[in-house]
Amino acid sequence: MTGVRRATGVPILRLGDVLVTGLLEELDDRSATAFLDELTERITAEGATGVLIDISRLTIIDSFVARTLSELTTTARLLGTRVIVAGMRPPVAITLVELGLRLDGVETALTAERGMAALGWFRTASSQEVGHGDHAG
Repeated sequence: MTGVRRATGVPILRLGDVLVTGLLEELDDRSATAFLDELTERITAEGATGVLIDISRLTIIDSFVARTLSELTTTARLLGTRVIVAGMRPPVAITLVELGLRLDGVETALTAERGMAALGWFRTASSQEVGHGDHAG
């Protein structure tokens, strides 16, 4: 894990060619714009092929932050980077629907782990897999 920088107060980690970040709390408009700018800069500077944004800690979302996520996804796609938003809670999804906001083109995953798998990161072994090989032992 490398590349932690927090100009916006939002940590951005680099795992290989994937940037991982999470919104730990609702961002105000200025912070959301700064986050968009910083993450876009990191995508370009580090040649990231994927970005995972974990929003599982968010209990509410406003229209500006939702639009920022949509803009980030579109910008990243134009730069050749895939973005997955993971961990959306039901109240956040309901709010988006009630506000009439469609996150067109935004890929989602139920959990950060599933999002990372979609970006090509897989667990090498789990507690269920250990000791259950096909070889005699």
